[in-house]
Amino acid sequence: MGRFYIDGGRCLEGTLQIQGGKNAVLPILAATVLNGGISHIHDCPQILDVFTMIRILESIGCSVRWEEKTLIIDSSSVFSYEIPEELVREMRSSIILLGSVLGRHKKVVISYPGGCPLGPRPIDLHIKALKQLGATIKEDHGFIICEASKLVGSKIHLDFPSVGATENIMLAAVLAEGTTVIYNAAKEPEIKDLQDFLNGMGAKIKGASTDVIIIEGVKSLHQIEHKVMPDRIVTGTYLSAAAITGGEVLLSNVNPNHIQAITSKLREAGCIILEERDKIYLKAPKKLKNIDIIRTQPYPGFPTDMQAQMMAMLTVASGTSIITETVFESRYKHVEELIRMGASITLEGRTAIIKGVDSLTGTNVYAKDLRGGAALIIAGLAAQGVTIVDGSKHIERGYEQIDKDLNTLGASIKKES
Repeated sequence: MGRFYIDGGRCLEGTLQIQGGKNAVLPILAATVLNGGISHIHDCPQILDVFTMIRILESIGCSVRWEEKTLIIDSSSVFSYEIPEELVREMRSSIILLGSVLGRHKKVVISYPGGCPLGPRPIDLHIKALKQLGATIKEDHGFIICEASKLVGSKIHLDFPSVGATENIMLAAVLAEGTTVIYNAAKEPEIKDLQDFLNGMGAKIKGASTDVIIIEGVKSLHQIEHKVMPDRIVTGTYLSAAAITGGEVLLSNVNPNHIQAITSKLREAGCIILEERDKIYLKAPKKLKNIDIIRTQPYPGFPTDMQAQMMAMLTVASGTSIITETVFESRYKHVEELIRMGASITLEGRTAIIKGVDSLTGTNVYAKDLRGGAALIIAGLAAQGVTIVDGSKHIERGYEQIDKDLNTLGASIKKES
């Protein structure tokens, strides 16, 4: 799977431009199926999850090509509603094709998705919602077979503000008859980016960023050009990396409003943070302070996708910090690896108690999932000696060139395939 070698102890300094958002672009790629035409997607991150989604789109008949950082997709020749099982199992986000392919073909066959092993992430909310739009759904030997003679708008109340379920409903409802209303919708910025993309194709959607989204069905959609929003988790990751090294960085192509839950905790840890419209500056203290409590929550709460990176940063902070993971029950796989590096972390159910140590020590560790892998790289940046992070493929699912980015800021990190 490849590995990263990190020679720690170097302060991160300088400027860096942030990539387009992983969690924004994947539903947008799924949405390109709906217009039966050409979509130009600017600032598309060149990451493994995007490459997997491209392979899925090509497998059902889309034509896909790159022009530098722009991805051009022609979905006019889509011929299949069956999503290849081997590709679906590589990436959980592939479940988002359930809504878009159903909306285009009125039928979709897809297996249960794979991705990072973060514990049970049931898709019952997705299935229940699509049934309310008029689909009939059968489950057969690990496959979901979903079809409808027509989709009809409905009032849908989500039991939990699931990002994936909200996106699947939006995708399925765009070409449905009548109006669909989603209550208790997810509020993540990526939902707003999907709304902007769909509306740019001629959809009629309003309410994204609130807990009620209204989709008025339309007859057809047209071609579009769209720039993907910045990746707020990559932004938070690099801010945490700078903080643990006592660094000073300026990040561009960011939206500071999207990461207030992260920057508030960085300020609590003693960092100076200044914000402009599309830039953010961080200057770290010589010694980070502990953070009393971080509790992961749906947006606008603290993102579960930043829990591991923040934990890595806090391993060398003064005093004791507490993190409670409320979203996923198996998202502490990085803890035993951080302990191998000298961290003092105790787990009590879904709560992690982190007692800051004077320093970490480089050693061999393994990335078991995407964000946990990023956390190990962050820890390696501050550790004494060389840290070897195996399992680079997990990290490359969401970070375009994490080694190149960090080296630009003064780190010493190299990748071995």
